[in-house]
Amino acid sequence: MKKSIAKIYLIGMLAGWGVFSSGCVKNLLDQDPTVDPQLVNLWKTESDATLAMMGCYADVRSVFDRDYLMEGHGEYTRVRGSAVSSTDLRLGDAYNGAGGIYDPTGYADKWDEMYRYLYGGVNRCNYVIDNVNKLMEKEGISRTNMERLLGEAHLLRAMCYFKLISMWGDVPYFSRTVTSNDQVATLARLPIGQVKDSIISDLNYAFEKLPQKSPELGRASKPAALAVRGKLQLYWACWNEFGWPELAGFQPSAAAATTAYNAAAADFRSVINDYGLTLFRNGDPGAIDGPGQADTLPNYYYLFQPVANNSPEMVMSFPHGGTNTGQGEELMRDVAGRSHEGSQLWVMPRYEIADRYQSTVTGDFATKLIPLNPADVPDARTRANSALNPQSYQNRDYRMKASIMWDYEMSIGLNSLKSTGWCPFIYKNWGGSVTIDGIRYITYNTDGNNSGYVFRKFLRNYPGQGRSDGDYAWPVIRLADVFLMYAEATNAVNGPQADAIELVNKVRRRGNLPPLAAAKTASKATFFSAIEQERIIELLGEGHRGFDLRRWRALERVWGVPGSAGIWRIDTHGANQTRYYQNVPERTYQQNYIFRIPPSERDRNPNLTQNTPWL
Repeated sequence: MKKSIAKIYLIGMLAGWGVFSSGCVKNLLDQDPTVDPQLVNLWKTESDATLAMMGCYADVRSVFDRDYLMEGHGEYTRVRGSAVSSTDLRLGDAYNGAGGIYDPTGYADKWDEMYRYLYGGVNRCNYVIDNVNKLMEKEGISRTNMERLLGEAHLLRAMCYFKLISMWGDVPYFSRTVTSNDQVATLARLPIGQVKDSIISDLNYAFEKLPQKSPELGRASKPAALAVRGKLQLYWACWNEFGWPELAGFQPSAAAATTAYNAAAADFRSVINDYGLTLFRNGDPGAIDGPGQADTLPNYYYLFQPVANNSPEMVMSFPHGGTNTGQGEELMRDVAGRSHEGSQLWVMPRYEIADRYQSTVTGDFATKLIPLNPADVPDARTRANSALNPQSYQNRDYRMKASIMWDYEMSIGLNSLKSTGWCPFIYKNWGGSVTIDGIRYITYNTDGNNSGYVFRKFLRNYPGQGRSDGDYAWPVIRLADVFLMYAEATNAVNGPQADAIELVNKVRRRGNLPPLAAAKTASKATFFSAIEQERIIELLGEGHRGFDLRRWRALERVWGVPGSAGIWRIDTHGANQTRYYQNVPERTYQQNYIFRIPPSERDRNPNLTQNTPWL
């Protein structure tokens, strides 16, 4: 019998940093409550407390390090519906659900497991906080060391609650370790404003107690607390500016929006100016190969490889253990195809993203690509601006070649931990033989690609690791994101500001783009569009777009108003693939703006109300 509103992890993950214990996937409140003697004996030394905190990091990581799957809620990334196996116990079930959870519509009733796992993260943090506070009372224990651990636990708890309110609005709130059903069985949903204030309190505490800079990879420091607090304030500002009518009882306030925008800007400004943080490789674009070559890739590509793990751009990240740890990330498995260690291509760019990459010559959008079917158009691969002509992609934002691959782009094939040599991608030619410049290749073999593009971003270009054995530290917040959020917050209150424009141009520079033209910064509206454009390109595939569309109430702007014809997603051959939002009623949009409180939790707790669109 289920005995909890959340999955609670009090035992698992105490084997050390980056190592799960065998109990990590259990919901302990599915069992009779008990006091484990090993836990009672654990809390004796500072090392015990640090060990528990490392387990807390590993536990909470599981509700953030696959947010790239949520990119499918936007319009530029496709995520196939069965991307996470229900038997993938090492990962856990936080991103699991029925078909459609990664589509741009119909997703918000498919995230019950995320709800439970987030509360599991909350309770794991509570467990650490409660016991560290007790341990500090013992003689000989360093208060400074213990307060750092408390700061980390408060930050992680804040991150879990922030994600909860971002998806579900009003949620139950508890700040003490839960060990029995009776402690949570009647908790009502707390108004979002009160939960937000509690999150701010956690982040204030974390900022006070965390170090300026952490000497250990993956452990939080002051900039992380500031960045999360700034992001929370930015979201709060958006909800108050644009409204959240699907959240019953929430009353937006223009004054509250302005206050929150200013508070967000202040936090972001401090992250940018006070801690010596810089963009990866100073934001330099680096060198780039021509079409069809990949010996030399832009610096942006390497930002998503382990070489960037210690970069000062990574304001908050979650490390992974790599080979033979059971703690590897699965980015390559999810974004690559069979030619790369048998990967499964669950995540891929849609055709429409290509036209978002701007010209390095003009700094603006290039002539639109023309999708052509080579079976119908004999010169499809040489025609000007054809989506199948490699020359059509020249002189584009360097982040394009670093992020996606089109026909005849190369990557290094990998099999049995060894390189199989260059592997050209050619849409609809899977694992076939092709001769290029007199050299015979076997083409990239993929599963389920229906756009004509695949990701290069996150794809490893070196042998020695299996598809699920990556050691990349997943970025929850990067400095480039902070730059763009700062620009958004200041623009919302004061319009385009010189320092904000400069920061956006720094992000553009890594794509080798010229600074924004004057017309792009002439008004609040045009500068917002420029910021949104940079968020689309800079953060592609990292899980931000769906959250951005919801907080800006932009679903109708992207997909059309209720009852409209909807929008097709096509491929490089010009074929229609999927049409979204066709003739859907207003209620569908409402349901996509707020997630459903899990019915199973409401069955166990009569005081849990449901979000209005789901009644």
